[in-house]
Amino acid sequence: MSSNQSMKEYVKDKFHITKPITITMWEFSWIERRWPGAGYEDWDQALSELKERGYDAIRMDAFPHLMAADPHKEWTLYPVWNLQDWGSRSINKIVLYDNLKNFLLACKRHGFLVALSTWFRIDEDRTLMNIKTPEDHGDIWVKTLDYIKEWGLLDLIFYVDLCNEYPLDCWAPFLKQAYGKELTRDSKESMDWMRRACAQLKKSYPEIPICFSFVEPFDNLDEDVSFMDLLELHIWMAQSSNYYDLVGYHYERFDDTGYNNLMLNGERIYREKPEYWNQCLKDNIRRAAEWSRKSGKPIITTECWGVVDYKDWPLLHWDWVKDMCEVGVKEALSTGRWAGVATSNFCGPQFQGMWRDVEWHKRLTDLVHTSSME
Repeated sequence: MSSNQSMKEYVKDKFHITKPITITMWEFSWIERRWPGAGYEDWDQALSELKERGYDAIRMDAFPHLMAADPHKEWTLYPVWNLQDWGSRSINKIVLYDNLKNFLLACKRHGFLVALSTWFRIDEDRTLMNIKTPEDHGDIWVKTLDYIKEWGLLDLIFYVDLCNEYPLDCWAPFLKQAYGKELTRDSKESMDWMRRACAQLKKSYPEIPICFSFVEPFDNLDEDVSFMDLLELHIWMAQSSNYYDLVGYHYERFDDTGYNNLMLNGERIYREKPEYWNQCLKDNIRRAAEWSRKSGKPIITTECWGVVDYKDWPLLHWDWVKDMCEVGVKEALSTGRWAGVATSNFCGPQFQGMWRDVEWHKRLTDLVHTSSME
């Protein structure tokens, strides 16, 4: 798309999209990773490079719980992990009001739509635990969108994902506080929370498409998503099979045991039978597509398609990861159900091994732009 206005026309009328667009996830890195060499210290440079690679939209953390509490405060954030290259590996400080406004203005200059999400980053006061009801959850998003409306940038917003990978406890610990237990996505309490939070947001912003993003499973075609405008589904080969069990990777966040196993075993195990692992991924994509058809909701995927966690590190090569991602992109496009397609969840300047392969990105984004939807 040549401009944001043409993009909005492309996806107008409550998410009735006729052709898929390309999207990347910049989560909380857009503001946390601003030290020299971290990748986002010059937003215009990063966005120019993203545009060169053929992308149309960005999914990012708007920190709604912190925006609603005090957008001008300097917040001290604790790290989610010290092993991954999303965000900061150690304690960090951010101020949101001017930074969010200026980043959105930069996105507008470069012609990007913006999908807002949140990983509910934990600050020293654990502000996210003030979310005690679904209405509280909806209200923090209303307050955040109120600021964006005040700035005259509401037209930039593609959709709002009320919570990343709901209801995982690592991203939404306030649910356990509210109910005294961890919830499954299809539990009565979990479904009620989503419905009520969405209804609260829709009261003020009925025109903004909304969803909760999900990971596995995608096999219950009767799961109720009537209160959402789209499905944001995160799909990887590694979660579509027993691959990680064989590798010995268990999502360790502050212990490098899993990464050592990934370095020693990950590529080898994949290359021993790539057709099998690729088919596991394809089968899961097809299940997601069937859910989309039955629910009537288009799919957007911003985290995908091979391994879940990766980085530039000794013994970690990018070619096999890019191969799996290409398989996923092509399979998703073949279903005609994807409205927004990411090439991976590593499409950011901090992942140099993938970022520097400009032609790979352009080839896959060209595939997206020349595809169609059902």
